[in-house]
Amino acid sequence: MITLHHLNYSRSLRILWLLEELELDYKIQYWERDKTFRAPKSAKEYHSLGRFPMIEVDDRVLAESGAILEYFADREKKLKPVDEDDALACRFFLHYGEGSLMAPLLVQLIVEKVKAAKVPFFVRPIVKNIAQQMERGYPKPEIENHFSFIEKHLSENEYFSGSMFSIADIQMYYGIEAGFSRGQQDHRKAIAAWLEMMKSRRAFERALEKGGPAMPPS
Repeated sequence: MITLHHLNYSRSLRILWLLEELELDYKIQYWERDKTFRAPKSAKEYHSLGRFPMIEVDDRVLAESGAILEYFADREKKLKPVDEDDALACRFFLHYGEGSLMAPLLVQLIVEKVKAAKVPFFVRPIVKNIAQQMERGYPKPEIENHFSFIEKHLSENEYFSGSMFSIADIQMYYGIEAGFSRGQQDHRKAIAAWLEMMKSRRAFERALEKGGPAMPPS
């Protein structure tokens, strides 16, 4: 039996989507974020990191989106291209989606929280100035750079792996949504078209019905 541990507003939507694409039988154990928007500490009973997604399968508890996606793609022999160039693209974006893309997006999120933090009025201009300098120095130009790269790739390819839908598309979804929630949607036509295509997939729709959105309401 496959048991997915699903945390609301999290990357575990990816694994729900994967399981629906593969049409596997599974059950869901739902988890809710605490008041600080963190995963509950009791999740460490299943995996010592207590991070999501987590999935119980074949007497193992697996964590990390990329590792889970690749495990099931290999196990079911689906959603991975055979063509060498497409396979290399799939592997690249499977790692890139968390290894490179998410870093500036996370820093941008921290900057936004600093900007919105409740501080005494006399230090507010100082805090705001520091946050703006941080934003200009790293996350803003890096996010622009990454999304320009992704836009170019998707203007030349239907999917991240080339001509076929793969686990790379599932992996990249979360970062794309995060970037679009931070102002990248207005001038990224190829990415927007890809995103709409992903959202129209029946497996994605079923995953969304069962697990809710990956990103919290703005």
